[in-house]
Amino acid sequence: MHDVYMRAAIEEAKKAEALGEVPIGAVVVKNGEIISRAHNLRETSQNPVTHAELLAIQSAAEAVGSFRLEDCTLYVTLEPCVMCSGAIIMSRVPLVVYGAPDPKGGTVDSLMHLLDEPRFNHRADVVSGVLEDECSAMLKTFFKNLRLRAKQKKNSRTGP
Repeated sequence: MHDVYMRAAIEEAKKAEALGEVPIGAVVVKNGEIISRAHNLRETSQNPVTHAELLAIQSAAEAVGSFRLEDCTLYVTLEPCVMCSGAIIMSRVPLVVYGAPDPKGGTVDSLMHLLDEPRFNHRADVVSGVLEDECSAMLKTFFKNLRLRAKQKKNSRTGP
């Protein structure tokens, strides 16, 4: 069942990519129904907090009428960062499912285990690696193309 919801998060990531954003998508599920969808909008909004997870959590809180998302599951294509992990803790999401690990910024499993920190009043269970290859490939392709465009732009300015 996790695959179905991760595919919905991947569709959100594709929307981000179409905007020139890093392709990360998220959905929040409650009682088997997607109650919010979001994708990265940092570049579009020039706002550092418009990560897919934060936008999805915000929208879910509006949908349920409470910041307490205690009966919800967050699906996201990339392991959450410290900011998003903080929002997960504060919104009391009990389960986080992510696709690709983030060795440079992930704070669920990679750099630290923030969602399992016993000093917080809330912890979240985690399922990792759901459709990992697809999530990872989307990100790798995006950054490869970004580097290629940057190189082409630089070469066009400097000439042959």
